[in-house]
Amino acid sequence: MRKRITLFCAFLLIGISLAIAQAVQVTGVVVSSEDDLPVVGASILVKGTSNGTITDIDG
Repeated sequence: MRKRITLFCAFLLIGISLAIAQAVQVTGVVVSSEDDLPVVGASILVKGTSNGTITDIDG
């Protein structure tokens, strides 16, 4: 019985950790250093992961 409670708590903590990790959102605008205009099509990657995106027409 004690082993089941320990396993349940472990899975509960792992599930909560994964749910919190998915809730992070990064926002912003990529602008050119030369003319401060939005950069269209710039690749953005999260360092150390394979997560990324590309900027739209608004940068």
